[in-house]
Amino acid sequence: MTSSLDRRSALRLFGAAGLGLGLAACAGPGGSGGTASSASPTGLAISGAVQGTVSFAHWRAEDKAVLAGLIEAFVKKHPDAGVEQDIAPSADYQSTALRRIRGSKTGDVFTAFRGAQFEQIVKADVYAPLTGTGVIGRYRKNLIGPGAQDGTQYGLPYQLVFNMPLANTDALDKAGHGSAPKDWDGFLQLLDDLLAKGYTPLAWPGGDTANAGQLLNVMVMNNAPSDDAFTRIESGDSKVTDDWFLTTLEQYAALRPYLQERATGSSTDAVTRLFAEGRAGLLATGSFQMAGVRALGATFPFDLVAPITTTAEKAKYEGVFNTTFVLGVNSASKVQPAAYAFLEFLSDPENAGVYANGTGQHVTVEGVEYTNADLKAVAPWLTRKTLLAPRFQFLDLDIRTAVENATVAVVGGKKPEQAAEEAQRVIDQKRS
Repeated sequence: MTSSLDRRSALRLFGAAGLGLGLAACAGPGGSGGTASSASPTGLAISGAVQGTVSFAHWRAEDKAVLAGLIEAFVKKHPDAGVEQDIAPSADYQSTALRRIRGSKTGDVFTAFRGAQFEQIVKADVYAPLTGTGVIGRYRKNLIGPGAQDGTQYGLPYQLVFNMPLANTDALDKAGHGSAPKDWDGFLQLLDDLLAKGYTPLAWPGGDTANAGQLLNVMVMNNAPSDDAFTRIESGDSKVTDDWFLTTLEQYAALRPYLQERATGSSTDAVTRLFAEGRAGLLATGSFQMAGVRALGATFPFDLVAPITTTAEKAKYEGVFNTTFVLGVNSASKVQPAAYAFLEFLSDPENAGVYANGTGQHVTVEGVEYTNADLKAVAPWLTRKTLLAPRFQFLDLDIRTAVENATVAVVGGKKPEQAAEEAQRVIDQKRS
């Protein structure tokens, strides 16, 4: 028992090098910074009567029950108001949300993915700007940059997640690994040892567009020549045929023996079940899957293990984080005072704590107390050297899909050079 606890303590040691800087003026979870504006808001009614039914559009079906409890408490506080959840699967939400919420037929309060979807919704003038409202002060300033553009705060990223493989630490114990691998050879050795013990070393949802690319975040974090490498690929300043990305694809090829059968066609539900049943050592999605794994009956302890794709000396980052689930008020909503009141309610530290502990999601709200055992288990990552998840730098989803499809093609057996060339052709066509 003592050695197992020592192993887990070692695996969760705080990084000594501080925190990595992300993009969009957003430091790592434990960093400081941020430039929330104090200018007056535009076009948001916050002082009227809190009444009417608020439609809340989001993609987290697994949060429905926890949110229902919070909605019940909100209605007790504001008896003339109500909230109805409008939930779509994440992949559908990513492709259809703008069409659905435009004009406020649904989504008086709505969420957006960081990056391309947020940018699209801002351009469509669907967000009612929050700049100058009191709700902004309830959030950690260094984490809400992805909800701002050109000095205006349009939305508030509610969730703080880690887009890196979730680990069954009992499996790691059985494989003889007392600490996280510090280089690529060490990561492959971990996978070898898990395989030798009868586990699927790395469960990867290669058939799910929304989640297949989560692994890409950590595969490139130390390979990329700059933190904005994907932005540069989209702009044409870099290519996926460059050496660093070819190296990444070659490393994907090296993962083939360690993935489940038919990995390129596997759904997130299938690999989550494989992991929850204790048959896989690592789940290549992220911390946002913890509650889903628990819901399937898993009792083993969690941690996060990111592949370090370089040598220990060259590694700049230990992992990646993301702030997403960008909450906002619809500019066309006919119940804006009630919608804003619900946003305020969710942003109260006590209510945000109910959400966090009930759903297994860290949040960006200041002063939240975490009592959930799984959130406590991965809490050391809040102070480690992490990079803002790079896959969301892509603002053109077709370009992002082309890049991510290259990784799927390589896992499926295609040569890295060929997969990169095919992806680059798509990128060039999109930019022409």
